[in-house]
Amino acid sequence: MKRRSLAVLAAMFIGLAAVSIAEAQTNYPTKPVRVVVPFAVGGPTDLVARVIAQKLSEYLGQQFIVENRAGAGGNVGADLVSKAAPDGYTLLMATVSTHATNPLLYKNIPFDPITGFTPIGQVGVTPIALAVHPSLPAKDLKELVALLKANPGKYTYGSSGLGSILHLCGESFKLTLGVDLTHVPYRGSAPMMNDLVAGQISLALDGMPTLFPQAQSNAIRVLATGTQVRARQLPDVPTVAELGYPGFDCYTWNAIFGPPKLPEPIVKKLNETIQRALDDPATFKKLQELGSDPTPKQTPEMLAAFVKAELAKWTPVAKATGVQLD
Repeated sequence: MKRRSLAVLAAMFIGLAAVSIAEAQTNYPTKPVRVVVPFAVGGPTDLVARVIAQKLSEYLGQQFIVENRAGAGGNVGADLVSKAAPDGYTLLMATVSTHATNPLLYKNIPFDPITGFTPIGQVGVTPIALAVHPSLPAKDLKELVALLKANPGKYTYGSSGLGSILHLCGESFKLTLGVDLTHVPYRGSAPMMNDLVAGQISLALDGMPTLFPQAQSNAIRVLATGTQVRARQLPDVPTVAELGYPGFDCYTWNAIFGPPKLPEPIVKKLNETIQRALDDPATFKKLQELGSDPTPKQTPEMLAAFVKAELAKWTPVAKATGVQLD
């Protein structure tokens, strides 16, 4: 009888615990949520995260607080979220670097981009474009390719750092178009763009937040955009694919992930709220002003498939660079 009573009590406790967990998931969030940005304050990912965090706070009735944890190209912040409790109170604003390129370049990356996270929802894609200094004697992509092939290794391209997405875009450009360029890495897009404007480097592939203002002022000449469709900011500029190189497709992106084993009800609520934010015209416009093209109607399953496709896409480019980061 005593054993039977204990078994009944144990079952009751388990049942109560299950009900408590279910209620916590249904009522989520009941306290502030931190959104980890694995890069410095003021960068493109940080700005996008703050726009989305504000709307999540508004819609879900709790503060979504952006926390910047920069380091190791985004790996520090991503690792923090990967190891967090799967309760929905620690999220990651991820990028192509954290989930597609870093895992291919770092020798000892502390997380798995697939199994180490729960996909929640994509937020937006930032087009990357090819720009040259106005003094370069090439008025379009065809002339640029001819110039580069006639002078292998003479001209330089800048990137935001060794192993960065802009570095890999540059290497993809070289491979796809069959040209030889010398890589000049910088500590971020801003100093790289400063040197392109000053004529210290010949050309660069860069995202719209940094590139577009300089293009508007004619400080640089944009020859092509890197995505498969024309960039909204530069509708008259053709894509590299349009100009005869369909294999070239370069952009960066932002998406929200949670730790592994995040409960499905929490994932569903967050995804639906992100979609609601992206459907808001004011939010959509803000993201566009930051250079990001919002991607509404993206399910967690679509994000999971997207990450796998991105890893497959960048694997041969990463191998071609020969870069191994610590």
